[in-house]
Amino acid sequence: MTGVIIAVDGPSGVGKSTVCRGVADRLGLSYLDTGATYRLAALHCLREGIDFDREDDVLAAVETMNAGVGLDPKNPTFSLENEDVSRLIRSDAVTGVVSRVAINLKARAALGRLQRDLIAQEVSGGQSGGAGIVAEGRDVTTVIAPDADVRVLLTADPEVRVARRALETGTTDSAHARESVLGRDSRDAIGVDFHTAADGVTAIDTTDLKVEEVVSAIVDLVHRSAS
Repeated sequence: MTGVIIAVDGPSGVGKSTVCRGVADRLGLSYLDTGATYRLAALHCLREGIDFDREDDVLAAVETMNAGVGLDPKNPTFSLENEDVSRLIRSDAVTGVVSRVAINLKARAALGRLQRDLIAQEVSGGQSGGAGIVAEGRDVTTVIAPDADVRVLLTADPEVRVARRALETGTTDSAHARESVLGRDSRDAIGVDFHTAADGVTAIDTTDLKVEEVVSAIVDLVHRSAS
């Protein structure tokens, strides 16, 4: 199997990252969390003192940031100016503003170009040696990689998603977990539909499934698409 592209979409807390890293690891593919590129941009804007209300300033910052993305599913990394910021982009400060970048359509288009370039590199060579890539995040199945070999929308009951996020972050603050899942979904939903499967996209409800069951379901889709 070479040059395969797997695109996975879905709302917050549905398990996209864990599942996609598992699929990539099992199939020997690279892994791209497209949402992390928005976090990179948000962190860069914070460091540069960019006013998020000034759309063109945010766009300029996105287009000129010196960012690096490591696509190893076992250890995905992100850098700014050659500094590893993989942990910093998950900070509360970045989480609080990342949607400001996501709803900026100009910045979104620029980051989309970066994401498509990273995907294209893995089809012809890149860190996977041409094996391919699993890309996950908002609008990946419809805008970023609409021609992917396999396109999947992961869904889950909202309360289950909130509970998963609380477990993932180790928080006992249910209001904080709810805001980070349902609140962010509400903010990011402007112009982006990540709750409904588009034509040709397979929906998988993960509410009652274990991670390995979801991974196996996607791997089966990949094998069927190649046969």
